[in-house]
Amino acid sequence: MLELQGKRVVLGITGGVAAYKAAGLARLLGKAGAAVDVVMTEAGARFVAPLTFQALTGRPVFVSLWDAPQESVAGGMAHIDLTRDAAAVLVAPATANFIAKVAHGFADDLLSTLCLARDCPLLVAPAMNRQMWEHPATARNVAQLRADGVAVLGPASGEQACGEVGAGRMLEPFEILDALIAFFQPKILAGKRVLLTAGPTFEALDPVRGLTNSSSGKMGFALARACAEVGAGVTAVCGPVSLPTPAGVTRIDVQSALEMRDAVLAQMPQTDIFISVAAVADFRPAAPAAHKIKKGTKTLTLELLANPDILAEVAARADAPFCVGFAAESQNLAEYAEGKRRAKKLPLVVGNLVKDGLGGDANAVTLFDAAGAHPVPPADKLTVARTIVRHIAEMVRR
Repeated sequence: MLELQGKRVVLGITGGVAAYKAAGLARLLGKAGAAVDVVMTEAGARFVAPLTFQALTGRPVFVSLWDAPQESVAGGMAHIDLTRDAAAVLVAPATANFIAKVAHGFADDLLSTLCLARDCPLLVAPAMNRQMWEHPATARNVAQLRADGVAVLGPASGEQACGEVGAGRMLEPFEILDALIAFFQPKILAGKRVLLTAGPTFEALDPVRGLTNSSSGKMGFALARACAEVGAGVTAVCGPVSLPTPAGVTRIDVQSALEMRDAVLAQMPQTDIFISVAAVADFRPAAPAAHKIKKGTKTLTLELLANPDILAEVAARADAPFCVGFAAESQNLAEYAEGKRRAKKLPLVVGNLVKDGLGGDANAVTLFDAAGAHPVPPADKLTVARTIVRHIAEMVRR
């Protein structure tokens, strides 16, 4: 997806070991459609040669205030003109020294001067030793950046180049790209608390076998990310899936439908919007075996009990949040999805045919509300999720 198509990003690179990751970031920004202008500090250029970034971006690389003027910069005023019409300045890695400079308004090289004279948002991805990150001076500087409206991305925690372990690692390039894309999304659900369910449930027959389905959880996780991107506080109650948790999302892992119900109900007091995406099993074994069932017989008879309808229970509450249901059908989509919406008294149902979405990376859905049916063009699940979230936000604002 060319999610940054038409945007120009100034990528600043300072002198940290994580500068090598910036090469991958520059490539990802370009693949997302952005035009990338790279500005390096002299220390940054000691870690990765400017020629690397020129090859990756196809554009000149800027290092010094005293370089000969580039044809791409009007009047040779790189520290001013590079940020005019730029969508953002993104500094990755941002060292402790650079963060201190920006926090106190120092402007002694091209990148720090550019940040002081910028005419666009600034985002920084810190990268430093854990003790440098935890130092009170760094904490004060980072707090000042945030107070000044600078977006601070990360850092992550883990093993560092120095051999120590802790907070201070720069986020991975794909995480920074996702954060930048999220930064540009309008915050149409700011202040709202979203609870959603995702993935299948697993109803145990014995300690190793169970009843489940082919739901991958991808649509639910795409919706969780899309909600977080637009400013919502998001909690996802997830069945057994191995997908990475989107940034800014609180994850609660469960196995069975009963566990999912308990987790959902526990979150109700602080929920404004409930999106029921999970493919919850309709039935569960009445008496799961305590030990593995052996293959000694030709047939196996199971007694099944109906699982609770989590969405119907939530929608029927006196303090019910805005509820969104999903209807995955094999036929008669409009009839069944609209029937589900009316029967459960839901403001919105998202319907799709199983062949179009279950387990895959793309989806084609139709939104059913009181105004009728609204088809959404087929697309990858994140694009579809963003369309659904915009529709939800419009309905919530009415």
